[in-house]
Amino acid sequence: MDANKTDDHKKLGKELDLFTFSDLVGSGLPLWTPKGTILRNLLDEFVWELRRKNGYEKVEIPHITKRELYEKSGHWEKFKDDLFRITTREGDEFALKPMNCPHHTQIYARKPWSYRELPQRYANTTMCYRDEQSGELNGLSRVRAFTQDDAHCFCRESQVKEEFLKIWDIIEEFYSTLGFKPKKIRLSFHDQNHPEKYLGDKKHWKTAEDILSDIAKEKGAETIDGVGEAAFYGPKLDFMAEDAHGRLWQVATIQLDMNMPERFDLTCTNEQGQRERIVMIHAAVMGSIERFLSVLIEHVGGAFPFWLSPVQAKVLGVSEKHAGYVREVVAALKTAHIRAEMDDANESLGKKIRNAKSEKIPYLLVVGDKEVEARTVSVESRNDGKQDAMPLADFIARANAEIAQRK
Repeated sequence: MDANKTDDHKKLGKELDLFTFSDLVGSGLPLWTPKGTILRNLLDEFVWELRRKNGYEKVEIPHITKRELYEKSGHWEKFKDDLFRITTREGDEFALKPMNCPHHTQIYARKPWSYRELPQRYANTTMCYRDEQSGELNGLSRVRAFTQDDAHCFCRESQVKEEFLKIWDIIEEFYSTLGFKPKKIRLSFHDQNHPEKYLGDKKHWKTAEDILSDIAKEKGAETIDGVGEAAFYGPKLDFMAEDAHGRLWQVATIQLDMNMPERFDLTCTNEQGQRERIVMIHAAVMGSIERFLSVLIEHVGGAFPFWLSPVQAKVLGVSEKHAGYVREVVAALKTAHIRAEMDDANESLGKKIRNAKSEKIPYLLVVGDKEVEARTVSVESRNDGKQDAMPLADFIARANAEIAQRK
């Protein structure tokens, strides 16, 4: 089912001032406004909060790499036509990174590891670049510069199930909070009829796919077959969520990779003092933040939950004589870390309210003579309509409670 035209993310993104495109910058290269950047940062901070609780550590990597890294990983052959390439003055060939996993292998490879030190869990929100054809670009859904909330876990094969289940819990909490809980799991396995599309041998693929099938069965998940949907280096569990328009989207993904550790000779020292081959788990909760936001914007019709809204409250004065108290209220809200704005335009209160509602702001606070005298605010909720007037301190306490609960 197609989204209603009024809920198209490109239209809403412009109306709500979230992102823009510039012909001078280039097609497929979104520019994020202050309001859109708040959305991106809050979502990424939430993912990081969940990952940090599960033992992940942040890493950072450059945006370019030598051709040799991708040749060794196998990505050069697979993605060479999608790469933005750079040739240095000395004639060396580099590329803007289209993915992050090969860089992360080199962070793991910096030193020997004991089995006691595993798993090693790296998290990295960073931009990637792919030379998509101009005709395939579509708002935030298909872009040339996209941000991945990427993570890689380097562990022993015996630790895979436990690590997968941790990531599964992160994904469920994140999407449940947004009212967008995945309902199905796609078992994205390789196509045995076309082995040339994949790295590695049959044994590695069977082992990896059996592990993923067992994990999905243990979780009691409703699964759908995705033969041929595997990454070229390993099978995946793809989380499928249904939006408010009845459309099914792939959102998060967890991938088991036994091939890249083989290609980069990644090991640990086991209990017997021998080198043991490790495995690598790739995990993205949002995947591409740009694509995820295209889905979320349409899912909520631009009416973001209170904790996520770029502007959480707008303060409106009945007339110009209330401007001093309006500024006082806005200052108090900002001090309490509530994102607030005021409308001090020389317009009627009715027009100010209509304008604020068109911006889908969760709370409107109206102040007139009574509110100034009583030091209160009249509250109108986007979801629950007009509320009783209340002391500003009470509204702040209520708002902060909602933010803490991510409502």
